[in-house]
Amino acid sequence: MADRIGHVAFYVNDIEGTADFYSRVFGYREAFRMRRDDGSLGGVYLYITDFQFLEFFQASSASEGSAGTIGAAGGVAGYAHFCVQVPVLEDAYKKAVAEGAPIDAEIRTGLSKCRMFWTHDPDGNKIEVMELPPESLQAQANERLRRS
Repeated sequence: MADRIGHVAFYVNDIEGTADFYSRVFGYREAFRMRRDDGSLGGVYLYITDFQFLEFFQASSASEGSAGTIGAAGGVAGYAHFCVQVPVLEDAYKKAVAEGAPIDAEIRTGLSKCRMFWTHDPDGNKIEVMELPPESLQAQANERLRRS
């Protein structure tokens, strides 16, 4: 079903400081920033390698995260979710339903223009299942950054 881990997401206390830390210490480059409809910062993506990213949300705005609900970290700094990337979202959704996976959020388009749905494992850890159409910010960042 999934062909790679697309990103790991964290709620952080200082989104700018955290992005700077990972950039300086590990050499990860900023890929893009997601903006909400009101223009406020929705999250920051850092590019690790081909189609693999780190995603950061401000802990104080955890309830505004990409899933639209407070994540496993309960709105405080810490693990938010991990994301698996799939080639065809509808196929992955049908398989998840057929296997009895809990569906936390139906298929939708996210702030980054990716397509996704949400589930969780037996311990409640949130999992984003994502497809990256060419217009998604992830696909665009991957093309731009892999060539540089």
